[in-house]
Amino acid sequence: MTNKGFKLYLKLFLSTFYLSAFTIGGGYVIVPLMRKKFVEEYHWIEESEMLDLVAIAQSAPGVIAVNTSILVGYRLAGVPGAFVTILGTVTPPLIIISVISIFYLSFKQSSAVNAVLKGMGAGVAAVVADVTVKMGKNVIREKSIFSTVVMLLSFVAAFFLKIDVMLIILAGGLLGLFYTLCHRFGKRGKK
Repeated sequence: MTNKGFKLYLKLFLSTFYLSAFTIGGGYVIVPLMRKKFVEEYHWIEESEMLDLVAIAQSAPGVIAVNTSILVGYRLAGVPGAFVTILGTVTPPLIIISVISIFYLSFKQSSAVNAVLKGMGAGVAAVVADVTVKMGKNVIREKSIFSTVVMLLSFVAAFFLKIDVMLIILAGGLLGLFYTLCHRFGKRGKK
């Protein structure tokens, strides 16, 4: 492994370790932080590609934070990069959960810990709302009527109709496949 390769792997590990260590609230919170780090700060990934990686990570089985890390690591450094980002992402929760399990009864009865967790919950809601607005704006900016309509229909289905998110993701994927196939065959027919 070259020195440049080692530096990339180290930066990938430290980035995902840091993001995972300071992310409270699940995978939907780490995604905007990854976007900020890898798209805005490092410029390693384009905004549209990050949206694609998140969509794939959501539709794959497993934890979205780990799935997104795998995809980002693989995109940037192949299979070794995926392993490095997995290690960086899962190590902090493993350490935190191990410590919590040792002191569980003390944490459970502490009003201070409960108050901190309630405050963190409010912060998590704000971060998720922020990423939803930013990613939604990017979909609309693409000026794709299809993407905008699917996004709005997905929101209505989840928020108002209370349809299971997995069904919405599956339907969105099938609609996207159908749209792409129609587009490709439509172009071939015009030639």
